[in-house]
Amino acid sequence: MGRWRQLLGWPPPRRASVPAGMRVYAVGDVHGRADLLQPLLGWISEDHAKRGGAATLHIVFIGDLIDRGAGSAKVIDLLTTGDRSGAQYHVLSGNHEEMLLAILAGESDGVVGWLDHGGAETLESYGVDPARFWDDPEALPRVLRSAIPSRHLAFLRAMLDQVRIGDYLFVHAGIRPGVPIEEQAARDLRWIRKDFLTSTVDHGVVVVHGHTIVPKVEYRHNRIAIDTGAYRTGRLTALGLEREARWTLTSRLDRA
Repeated sequence: MGRWRQLLGWPPPRRASVPAGMRVYAVGDVHGRADLLQPLLGWISEDHAKRGGAATLHIVFIGDLIDRGAGSAKVIDLLTTGDRSGAQYHVLSGNHEEMLLAILAGESDGVVGWLDHGGAETLESYGVDPARFWDDPEALPRVLRSAIPSRHLAFLRAMLDQVRIGDYLFVHAGIRPGVPIEEQAARDLRWIRKDFLTSTVDHGVVVVHGHTIVPKVEYRHNRIAIDTGAYRTGRLTALGLEREARWTLTSRLDRA
């Protein structure tokens, strides 16, 4: 198509952009890796300062801040008490936050599944031994409400489903192709995989998402995948966006 555009004298397709005067960093799935998030936030601040000129700094956290890694409580602490240096935070709820919030609301049916998929590590980060709850899942909601600080609970409950900035839509997992943005179901935004990942349709926005691990940031014409598997690979990535420019920052350790 690009060659035909050249031959026909058509202008190249307009690249997605964010509004002038804004700089955006989108942080992939943290999954309890506070040891990667803390330096990454520092590098974002430094990178923002070096680039200069932007009126406002926006940082979007793409969801799945918790579970799997050892530092879920510290991750929430960093985002609720840390120095934001003037940045505007937009925090999305991932499927792991959805599971935790359901348990906090008293739904014990999902306890074992949550524990098996990283919830055990989150409990340990709040000083709770998870061992008894595989056999006694109904006891967990009450224990969780006591163990998690009220500031953390308020933060989790205030998470967003989606954020749009300019031509970019930020969600945790993806969107349902063919469904208007304003009609997207929360479950799809947090859980969808195949139907979204294999879609080649123009969504009307470029969807920036996590949820599905990729070896490095994956750019498609209709989406950008930024989950580089922090809990497994030791690499936590942030996507930078300003006007039509794109770049990445990666926090990594020698050992995951």
